[in-house]
Amino acid sequence: MNGQTSDFTVLIPARLSSSRLPNKPLTDLAGLPMVVRVAQRARQSQASRCVVAADDIRIVQVCEAHGIPALLTRTDHVSGSDRLAEACGLLGLPEGALVVNVQGDEPLIEPELINAVAAELQGRPDCVMSTAAHAMDQMADFLNPNVVKVVLDKAGTALYFSRAPIAWWRDGMAALDATTAHTAALPSPAPLRHIGIYGYRAGFLQQFPNFEAAPLENTESLEQLRVLWHGGRIAVHITASAPGPGVDTPQDLERVRALLLRS
Repeated sequence: MNGQTSDFTVLIPARLSSSRLPNKPLTDLAGLPMVVRVAQRARQSQASRCVVAADDIRIVQVCEAHGIPALLTRTDHVSGSDRLAEACGLLGLPEGALVVNVQGDEPLIEPELINAVAAELQGRPDCVMSTAAHAMDQMADFLNPNVVKVVLDKAGTALYFSRAPIAWWRDGMAALDATTAHTAALPSPAPLRHIGIYGYRAGFLQQFPNFEAAPLENTESLEQLRVLWHGGRIAVHITASAPGPGVDTPQDLERVRALLLRS
């Protein structure tokens, strides 16, 4: 689904604590806090507004100092979706309002990808959510459990998300050995790598925290499987290229800093 949406809001969940990178939202990225970098990129999209949903007053203060609207939300939310559900209520968004969840550690997010995820959901009244994916070109990514894969039906909605290699290439994988596995060619059509950006309607987002957790969600540690388990449909926008790297570790941080300094 291509085209422009009439109106949508970007919400950015920001949590101060992180086991791998403490105080991540406030970490300096080429002169600006990470959460501000993310919000500035999101503002380049067609969103009518961009709001940070934070769990600590220090994040709110930093955002406001840079002209970024921010809300202080509860500290006990178990996921970013729960935090955004509270933010929808605080903002008074109507049930049909479109919301795009941009992760707070994606300072290189492409504004056009944000637009596309919003447009995908607007054009799919049969779906409760939208997200994005791109074709992989490396066998190492296909085999990597930290790279989430998605398979689609004919209508472009998600059948399943997994950390395992899906769809399993029966004939090709049988021919691999330990020395060639990570450099071998991929099947055609190429497997799809899921990109962690989500579109919602505000009413569904506010209902989501009340849904029972799915057994498969717990097994894979993938929250979006809760939606499929409860019968919801997720529309998937296919983008031509991989997004810029996110920041989960100190090594990621240095890589993104270097990219920003070169740009």
